[in-house]
Amino acid sequence: MLKVLIVDDEPMVRKGIVLGFDWAAMDCVIVGEAANGEEGLAAVEAYNPNLIITDIRMPNMDGLEMLRELRRRGNRAHVIILTAYSDFSYARNALQYGADDYLLKPFHNQELVAAINRIKQKVQERITLTPQDVLPLVKGDKSKYVLLAMNYIAEHYSDPGIGITQIANSLGVSEGHLSHVFKKETSYTIIGYLTQYRIHVAMKLLQDCRYKIYEVAEMVGYRDVAYFGSTFKKLTGLSPSEYQDRCM
Repeated sequence: MLKVLIVDDEPMVRKGIVLGFDWAAMDCVIVGEAANGEEGLAAVEAYNPNLIITDIRMPNMDGLEMLRELRRRGNRAHVIILTAYSDFSYARNALQYGADDYLLKPFHNQELVAAINRIKQKVQERITLTPQDVLPLVKGDKSKYVLLAMNYIAEHYSDPGIGITQIANSLGVSEGHLSHVFKKETSYTIIGYLTQYRIHVAMKLLQDCRYKIYEVAEMVGYRDVAYFGSTFKKLTGLSPSEYQDRCM
């Protein structure tokens, strides 16, 4: 889920963005608002958003100054710039400091939705793994049901309730048969492979540094952050915080 901060000096613009979209349907939540760059920096510290939607021209500190300071501090949140100014120098400066997108006011709702979807797609591409990423030592052709099970896990690993029963039912095969062929062809149990997949995705998310450890745990299907931590350490030799520190 993307945690969104809105930064704009016009209250009606902020209100329009907050109320004008079905944020839950986009797997987003509004965590705060700010009226200028200074307030935006404080809100980032308070709410730790991973998406900031900001105007450029604002009093006290403008959006580009805020973005520059965020990058100086090591913050890597996604940023969408909104502005009424079409001068390309604004866009160039915004992109220089790592803005993901640049929309001219007034913009259509679908333009902002599309910009958010592009960011979500980039995040998904960054963390999407193939079976070879997770099991690089497993060679040879896989049977139909093993490949389908791997693909199912790749699509549903974030579901805390996923298990052998759910996977077998989705494929229309018995649990016993699926367990047998999967272990025979990969040397992993279904749950063992699922765990490996989740931890590999978690490693990519922790390298990104935009997410807190409990958020990563939730994103890869763990309700219990302590259990996630112990599983992560068992497979990597490091706690999630130790791993993230080494990647910074």
